[in-house]
Amino acid sequence: MLKGIIFSILTILILGADDIPEEDGVLVLTSDNFKQAVGSIDNILVEFYAPWCGHCKALAPNYAKAAELLQKEGSEIRLAKVDATIHSDLAQKFGVRGYPTIKFFRGEDNVVDYSAGRQAEDIVNWLKKKTGPPATDLTTAEQAKEFSESAEAVVVGFFESAESEEAKAYVAAVTKLEDMPAGIVTNKEVAESLGATVSSIVMFQKFDDGKVVYSGEYNGADILSFVNAERLPLFIEFNDKTANSIFSGSIKVHFLVFYSDDSDEAASISEAVTAVAKEFRGRIIFVRVNTDVENNNRIVEFFNLKEDDFPCGRLIQLDDDMRKFRPDFDSLNEENIRTFLTNFFDGKLKPHLSSEDIPEDWDAKPVKILVGRNFWDVIKSGKDVFVEFYAPWCGHCKALAPTWDELGEKFVDSDVIIAKIDSTANEIDGIKIEGFPTLKYFKSDDPESPIDFMGGRTLDDLVKFVESKGTDHGVKEPSEDLGDEFFDSLEDEDFEDEDYEDEDEDEGMDEQEDVGEPAKDKKIEL
Repeated sequence: MLKGIIFSILTILILGADDIPEEDGVLVLTSDNFKQAVGSIDNILVEFYAPWCGHCKALAPNYAKAAELLQKEGSEIRLAKVDATIHSDLAQKFGVRGYPTIKFFRGEDNVVDYSAGRQAEDIVNWLKKKTGPPATDLTTAEQAKEFSESAEAVVVGFFESAESEEAKAYVAAVTKLEDMPAGIVTNKEVAESLGATVSSIVMFQKFDDGKVVYSGEYNGADILSFVNAERLPLFIEFNDKTANSIFSGSIKVHFLVFYSDDSDEAASISEAVTAVAKEFRGRIIFVRVNTDVENNNRIVEFFNLKEDDFPCGRLIQLDDDMRKFRPDFDSLNEENIRTFLTNFFDGKLKPHLSSEDIPEDWDAKPVKILVGRNFWDVIKSGKDVFVEFYAPWCGHCKALAPTWDELGEKFVDSDVIIAKIDSTANEIDGIKIEGFPTLKYFKSDDPESPIDFMGGRTLDDLVKFVESKGTDHGVKEPSEDLGDEFFDSLEDEDFEDEDYEDEDEDEGMDEQEDVGEPAKDKKIEL
């Protein structure tokens, strides 16, 4: 055994990373060369992907660009990828449950999950934060100017000494910023070259006012709140580049405004929202959704909006259980928006629960169709009810559909109702959905305490569960995380229904069903 260990170490030292193949500057890892890579490269970011995964396809050019940017800077950090459908031993070893899963390695036993966005700039900034100082030391006017213009928003602290209490509080705060550039200046002339004074913190922006000076107390929490409030535009446009910054930030209340940029009222709406946004900065993120953009259809559908609803606003609160609030006014003017948001913070608003109309044929087939309006009537009908909570765009839900229909046929004349509900269009008070599909068994004698099914999704598994009245779960299988899947799909132009209809991709998904499809790039939970 000792001889084998020595041989492995010598192999790593002799071969190094130079012998590992590359694609677009990204190392291609396999079960054979993985240990070699993580053993010879001090800092390596590894993407575990599936060839059929739409999110992985969308990530690929940004991932390659990030590798290129690091290479141009002379960085020793490397990016790599593993086809987890082939090298499933690696996927299993590192707990890969969705695609793409991205992990940062400093040796095989020092692994952390990647937790930032999927643009090249996000990846590079996150890696620099992980491998470098919390704040870059800016020693010359030229270096400081270049740094201040290096991203959409950067923060720089100006101090007499890096050892001052103010500087220490600043560094402690920016240490918690995983994906945003932060700098520090301790030279008066360098500070003046950027129009700053010593003992100040400045956010340099490529939007809004261009520069914002911190005016609060020098403690980590207040400084961090300032940075999080000022890192985004007052009224930010929703698109694939901004989605992660919007929904993964520390501000969990968002007011989304849906309208056409080409509409007659666009200018007045923008002016009204921007005015109110100044008053609520740091408490709410104000988001503009251009309804003319086809890629925004997903978020429009999520809020169950139709063309004749525009222009309109919707408020969402992202805590453990996301809640939506619908304004009771049509005109998006300053007064209406301000009053609505004030009422929200005063606790005067009730969450809005969406529901489709009850279909005329909701009970015509063995699998009953539930909506918000008939849900509790069916659940409390005196029978046990086994419900699938699904999303139309969910790959696992599509794979389950024929089996669920068979299950309905199996119990069509029994004391158990098999049902399904589109959770993207119907929201049920008291029912928390964290992934798709979610399967819940409601017992007739205790309908408000459903049993979560966590077993396999074969017909036999489901039948056993129903016949056992919700006690026999079998082996657990994955669901698609609601927040990740929905918002990753908003960022992914290639992720459409046809991704699941392609014959080869379906085969790949079936082979890896125990892994799951979506990315685990943690964002907002919808």
